[in-house]
Amino acid sequence: MNSLKPAIATLAALKKSGYQSKSIKEELRSNLVQLLQEGKEPFEGVWGYENTVIPQLETAILSGHHINLLGLRGQAKTRLARLLITLLDEWMPIVKGSEVNDDPLLPLSRFAKDTLQEWGDATEIDWVHRSDRFAEKLATPDVTIADLIGDVDPIRAANLKLSYADERVIHFGMIPRSNRCLFVINELPDLQARIQVALFNILQEGDIQIRGFKLRFPLDIQFIFTANPEDYTNRGSIVTPLKDRIGSQILTHYPASIEIAQKITQQEARLNAQQKATIKVPGLAMRLIEQIGFEARNSEYIDTKSGISARISISAFENLMSTAELRMLKNGLTSTTVRLSDVIGIVPALTGKMEMAYEGEQEGAGLVAEILIEAAVKTIFESLFPKILKIEKQEANGPYAELMEWFENLDNGYEILESLNDKSYVNKLDIVALNKIILKYQPNVVKSEMPFLKEILLWGLAASKKISKIRVGKGLLFRDTFSDYLKNI
Repeated sequence: MNSLKPAIATLAALKKSGYQSKSIKEELRSNLVQLLQEGKEPFEGVWGYENTVIPQLETAILSGHHINLLGLRGQAKTRLARLLITLLDEWMPIVKGSEVNDDPLLPLSRFAKDTLQEWGDATEIDWVHRSDRFAEKLATPDVTIADLIGDVDPIRAANLKLSYADERVIHFGMIPRSNRCLFVINELPDLQARIQVALFNILQEGDIQIRGFKLRFPLDIQFIFTANPEDYTNRGSIVTPLKDRIGSQILTHYPASIEIAQKITQQEARLNAQQKATIKVPGLAMRLIEQIGFEARNSEYIDTKSGISARISISAFENLMSTAELRMLKNGLTSTTVRLSDVIGIVPALTGKMEMAYEGEQEGAGLVAEILIEAAVKTIFESLFPKILKIEKQEANGPYAELMEWFENLDNGYEILESLNDKSYVNKLDIVALNKIILKYQPNVVKSEMPFLKEILLWGLAASKKISKIRVGKGLLFRDTFSDYLKNI
């Protein structure tokens, strides 16, 4: 990678250093080639795309293509675009004072050409760090051609006493000002068709037109577009000639496994240092958070076309930690471990991130969130313990018979209060019948995971309709379903 330092201050010194101009596509390509040859990972921190999206993205860069990242919300499209900055040279020289990042050896603008003609090798050079070579625009219906490309500036014309026929009266928009940079347009289908048309020549020929001006202005830009396929039918579309000019369209996707989803959540979740120090998180709790997202993507209550963002798990995990912290503070504790009952606190993180199908609208977002939590618990329960048999005769001596009998003998049910400290909570779950099931089917469970696993077992039985689970006051009450039925009568 180019490691020239901004100590070089004149064109003469730049020439003496051996600097050679190259396009941004050549820059991205050469730096990617160097990283791959050195065995380094160009896109660190992006999980689950190692064998799908990233190889396609690398191929597009090697081909020198403009790129469209097509996928549902929360699939790291913008993150990938921003990571391309790391493939740029650390520093880029420009003619000092240039609005369009003029290359001192290949000037574009009237300003740069006049400056070089006047000062020659004494022309002053500025340096731009790669972190400043990234521009991003969210496509909204109110975006204008003036915003993106530019317009005639009457105030400049008056101050400089220039006619409107003079190139110097043009006020450049975001795209020309991003010359020799990465330019990202997010949600491209939301951009009006007439604005998309204005991009044709910029992508292909390099011409720009501003109110009658036709400038041969070969901009050097790497375009990255992002789009959601839902937009193609709901709000807009990408016009065909523009799609034809975008070299590579890359499809993104959601994590394929719980393990990958957990890595993303742990990386992206913003936790307070105090939360990390005082709250322990069982591995099963992390698994449950991710399973909820997987259940949502297959739920009849959710409009799956709009997608379930990875942010749903991130926000849910943050809420789970905060719920445990709130319980800890209210009960005067100094530390705690996440409990399954804390999961009720993630409901607000779920309701705002799900587009409901008709069935979901009828149930309501809050109830759908609770249904998803129950479904996730049941899925984990059935992966760890024997499934509940539907034929009652076979269950008489089944794996849960002793535990079910224990519940039948309880007069007032089995209550777990939120106010219990961790020691009392562990003791409360020390039920002989419960311990036997854990010992038989999960004998290698880590001791710190034991309480959460026991709650999974209880919640799983409740989700399978073998016992009842009721929220009462500041806790949960479990009891035999028949006793619950009689009390309701």
